[in-house]
Amino acid sequence: MSKILIVEDEESIAELEKDYLELSGFEVEIENDGEAGLKRAISEEFDLFILDLMLPGMPGEELLTLIRKKCDIPVIVITAKDELDDKIDIFAKGADDYITKPFEIKEVIARIQVQLRHKNKDMVSDLITYGKLRLDRKAHRIYISDEAVDCITKQEFSILELLMEHPKQVFSKEDIFEYAWDEPYMGETKTLDVHISNIRKKLKKITETEYIETVWGIGYKLKE
Repeated sequence: MSKILIVEDEESIAELEKDYLELSGFEVEIENDGEAGLKRAISEEFDLFILDLMLPGMPGEELLTLIRKKCDIPVIVITAKDELDDKIDIFAKGADDYITKPFEIKEVIARIQVQLRHKNKDMVSDLITYGKLRLDRKAHRIYISDEAVDCITKQEFSILELLMEHPKQVFSKEDIFEYAWDEPYMGETKTLDVHISNIRKKLKKITETEYIETVWGIGYKLKE
């Protein structure tokens, strides 16, 4: 589970972000001023920071600079400052993304997921296994025991990759679609459902074991 630190002095905004991120499967901590945020950032392990700029105790710009000297962790700035010069300055100081208030929480979650994918890209193993199911990122192949599954498409591979990386987690159709297609989910589920059905059929040609479980009203997970 990815751990996120929110440094935001507006309590209502911080709690809104925290609630939605926790519903999306993240572990979330909040600090309301820059100095406390810096102490947490350098003393604990986080996977991503969400940072406001207008903070008490220490301006967000200074906090960002200090974080960058200590940590190589993605930083998403969420702020009411929307001038181009502000954005250029913040990116120059090391921010990975910049979102202006007011914001859509779904967009924030999507951008977090993009940053975490980039962060983890070079840290993950080429191989993922779950039971007799094996995914080889380097070869872009799926195997059951040592038998390759035929004709796996790019999206089918990505769907299995996401589920196998987090075998106990239930993923919504929105999360799976955005991961596999790398574009915003627009509410249409038929395409994803067809791909899930195709994966099941291709796996069944080799094994009777069911690997993907439908969680009604939510989405999918790997079957235990």
